[in-house]
Amino acid sequence: MNPLTNMRNVLKLSEHELQNPNGKSWHDMYRGSAWIFVAGFPYTLTEGDIICVFSQYGEIVNINLVRDSKTGKSKGFCFLCYEDQRSTVLAVDNLNGIKILDRSLRVDHVADYKPPKDNEKLDEETLRLYMEGCAPKAITKPNTEESRHSSKSVDIKKEKTKRSKSSKEKKSKKRRNSSD
Repeated sequence: MNPLTNMRNVLKLSEHELQNPNGKSWHDMYRGSAWIFVAGFPYTLTEGDIICVFSQYGEIVNINLVRDSKTGKSKGFCFLCYEDQRSTVLAVDNLNGIKILDRSLRVDHVADYKPPKDNEKLDEETLRLYMEGCAPKAITKPNTEESRHSSKSVDIKKEKTKRSKSSKEKKSKKRRNSSD
C-alpha cells in the first residue's frame, strides 16, 4: 500500500475512534511493543533532531536511524523505542501526517522490532547502546552491611547540616537584633 494512503487510513481510524468510543482501541494490538516506525523525514535530520521532535510524548530510550552502509547518510526512516508503551499511542496519533521541512511524516506502531544484525561491524560502545538502550537505569538498594553503614553516615551528615543551619539562623538573628 502507498505510504500516503496508509497514513491517511491511520488518521481515519483515529478519527473514527474519537467519534465512536466503544472502549477498545486499534492501538491495543500493539500493547506489547514500545517501538514506533517513523518515515518520510528529511535526510538531513540527525538522531538528535528526531529525538527533539518525538520526546514531547515520552522518554525515548533507543533510536535506530537507518543509514546507507557505504555513505553513512540517513535513508529517511528510523525506529524509536519509548520508555512507556502509552507514549507510542500519543506519538502515532499526534505526529502521523505532520510536515517537517515540507515533508510529511509517517508514524506507525511496530509489533515485533528486531535490532539490526550487522553487529559485527559496530564498536563495543555502540553495540552496548543497541542492546541496553540509553534510558537511565532503575536505582536498586542493596541489602548489605555496607549499605546500612553508608545510610547511617548519610543520616549523620543530614543531622550535621540541620544543626549547622539552625546555628546559622541563630547567628543571623543576633546580627539583626544587634543592628537594631
